[in-house]
Amino acid sequence: MRTRSRELCRLAMTVLQPGFEGTAPPDWLRRALADGLGGAVLFTRNLAGPAQTAELVAAMREENPGVIVAVDEEGGAITRLEARTGSSWPGNLALGVADDVRATGRVARQIGRMLGAADITMDYAPVVDVNADPRNPVIGVRSFGSDPERVRRHAVAWIEGLQGAGVAACAKHFPGHGDTVTDSHLALPEVRASREVLERRDLPPFRAAIKAGVRAIMCGHLLVPALDRSPVTLSRAVLTGLLREELGFGGVTVTDAIEMRAVAALHAPEEITVRALVAGADAICVGVSSPGGESVYALRDAIVSAVREGRLPEARLAEAAGRVLELARWHAEQAPARAAAARDADEGVGLKTATAALRVIGTPGRPVLRVAPLVVEMTTRPSQAVGRATAVGVGAAIGEIIPGTVVAEVAEGEDLPDLTDLHRPVVVVVRDATRHVWIQRLLARALEVRPDAVVVETGVPGTPAGAVYLATHGGSTVSSRAAARRLTAIRTQEHA
Repeated sequence: MRTRSRELCRLAMTVLQPGFEGTAPPDWLRRALADGLGGAVLFTRNLAGPAQTAELVAAMREENPGVIVAVDEEGGAITRLEARTGSSWPGNLALGVADDVRATGRVARQIGRMLGAADITMDYAPVVDVNADPRNPVIGVRSFGSDPERVRRHAVAWIEGLQGAGVAACAKHFPGHGDTVTDSHLALPEVRASREVLERRDLPPFRAAIKAGVRAIMCGHLLVPALDRSPVTLSRAVLTGLLREELGFGGVTVTDAIEMRAVAALHAPEEITVRALVAGADAICVGVSSPGGESVYALRDAIVSAVREGRLPEARLAEAAGRVLELARWHAEQAPARAAAARDADEGVGLKTATAALRVIGTPGRPVLRVAPLVVEMTTRPSQAVGRATAVGVGAAIGEIIPGTVVAEVAEGEDLPDLTDLHRPVVVVVRDATRHVWIQRLLARALEVRPDAVVVETGVPGTPAGAVYLATHGGSTVSSRAAARRLTAIRTQEHA
């Protein structure tokens, strides 16, 4: 009986993927891994550089060689391994605008190369949501665009590029988070589209991802009444009926972080965990754990109790754990692919593709900035998905080329700096201006004073404004540097 209890506890530990504090595995995490913990999620708080990241993962594998080490590395604004410098790779919207699926695959392979060097198992990417509503506060530039066919093509290229480098891809956020105006970190978004619209718009990228062999799919914390009255994370109709039985997905289904308010406002973590497993999830992502790991063991105990009470069939738990273990086996088999990717440096593809994604209205063929400008950057609070990434901004990137560039950051509630020095060009950098009334108001005021100002939009573009309007389609470091080169007439090789 005691042996049976240990086996059940180990199955329960296998399906958990918690985060933790520190740049080395805390004692509780080592103990949990030895007890069969099947996964762990890395965040910016855990990562201090390539060598340290590799050491961290190696230390985790000392306790459990098959642990699923996951990270959220989308490129663009969403980066963990490059959080201190900003991503070297353009994000999805820039890739979709450039619309070169070969380049998309090359970018994803380079991200896989970076993750593979640290022996990371799985990337919580790509986002394959169709950004149907430009007001969307959490998807936006993370999507390949608003056209389902374009999203489908680039999703496949991204998955094949990443997995070809020996790192598992995780398409998200099933069945589609693009048609929402609520951030699921803060509340439960509702997708009000009909089943017909979902079939035509949101599901094709997921169908294509499954056909391309994606190893994992992350479900979104979404309410989709056309599919079920329960949130997707807790819906057997969606996770089992639609994803498994109708779409034929056989890989790992992982939840989004269960502390997000979309579901955390409804149930305690233990209840969310049990209900998600019953619905058909295989791995439970938990971004925040208690300092001593007590919360992780509480989730384990809740799963075990649910099995003993008959709420969670043991066969369902064993199925979920089996899929997690199969992903670990796949990762072990991909060692030759990771070794090959390590020899396949293609770093220039980041700047090249970011440059191809630039769109300029005004004077794209000649220099705009001949002397050091004043760059006004209207800063917004990043979403929780972005985290603590500190990308090089457009102003800093211009300053790398033109010494003497002055950068002034303006947040909501603050005033513009003095723009009246006509000897100094003005560049106004905004992000998602169409979503922020305060940015629209300050931008209009800036253009009244300086109608010659250059406007750079680093989010989803809106109505062009200014003498020159440049859209980067993303706020990564590489996109900022591409914009700076364009505005100062420095050409990358392909434009020389």
